[in-house]
Amino acid sequence: MAHGKPKPPRAPEPAMGAYLDYGPKGVRRIAAMQRWLGGRELRVGHTYLPGDVWSNIEGGPGFLEDWAAWRKAKDDRLFVLNVPMLEHNEERVPDALVREELRKAARGDYDGHFKTLAQRLVDLGVPDTVIVLGWEMNGVTYTHRCGPDPESWKKYWNRIVTTMRAVPGQKFRFDFAPNRGRDAIPWTECYPGDDVVDIMGMDSYDQPPGRTFDEQVNEPFGLQEHVDFAAAHGKVISYPEWGLFRNGDNPEYMRRMLQWIDTYKPVYNTVTDYCPHGIWLCGQNPKSSKMFRSLLYGFKPEPLPLPEPLPTPTPPPTRPPGNCTPLDLGPWVEKWLGGKICIRLNWSRREDS
Repeated sequence: MAHGKPKPPRAPEPAMGAYLDYGPKGVRRIAAMQRWLGGRELRVGHTYLPGDVWSNIEGGPGFLEDWAAWRKAKDDRLFVLNVPMLEHNEERVPDALVREELRKAARGDYDGHFKTLAQRLVDLGVPDTVIVLGWEMNGVTYTHRCGPDPESWKKYWNRIVTTMRAVPGQKFRFDFAPNRGRDAIPWTECYPGDDVVDIMGMDSYDQPPGRTFDEQVNEPFGLQEHVDFAAAHGKVISYPEWGLFRNGDNPEYMRRMLQWIDTYKPVYNTVTDYCPHGIWLCGQNPKSSKMFRSLLYGFKPEPLPLPEPLPTPTPPPTRPPGNCTPLDLGPWVEKWLGGKICIRLNWSRREDS
């Protein structure tokens, strides 16, 4: 980091987690990964709503209950929910159709789906969910991408946030989380405004064009520009997705990314833990796994071993006073009495004749 640059606001209690599965299996695995980390607490539960049809984007019945129960079990836990902005989200919808959908959405055609989702989250008792809305919008993977019509995309984001915030009892925080780097469009061209963004996130995997961690920091729209942008807009940061990828098993990336996270104190970070990204469930990255575990193991330093007990000192032998005959009562009685008993026996002696 360049000396003297302002940093984004630091989270007072940064939370760590891992994406371990979208459903109940992901909830159960949190405790198992905590044991692998020597008891270090994973405070983030992270899942994704399916983006296939609108009824699932609304948080269909049965999908969110296990996550809500996990979140409510402890006050300091954080539930992070990735929410698609359009259905058919991973079906490689062409740009022309995406543009048409974004324009319909910007007019308000899909507001009702997000009102339903917001109400469900409030009813489940998780009104403080972090909503990662339209993640990686600067890329080409998802139907909710920004590139085909950035202006309509930003209007649509505003509509969704306004709709969800209007539901009584909500305390949602909205996380704007592009891919690291320029990708298909600079993510700055998709930023919808400070009033509708609570957290400035970034998904950052170990892959080109960043061959080294320093390149990932310094590339256009990379890690440095992300924290600088957040600082300029007064936003806390997050890393909803990070992990290994096309650069292979790379313990140096793991060390540097954890160091970066420790430096900037994001609200939360969640490592993606399935192959090829992961370090616990995925067995193909043993060096990175060892690095991750060694840096994060346990809540506190290992306790020092207890000192060996000092030997019980042996009291010096006591001499009986003169004209005193010690009684042999046996070692057990003498230990209980604290020493030998001495009795003067002169009265019983007979004078020699």
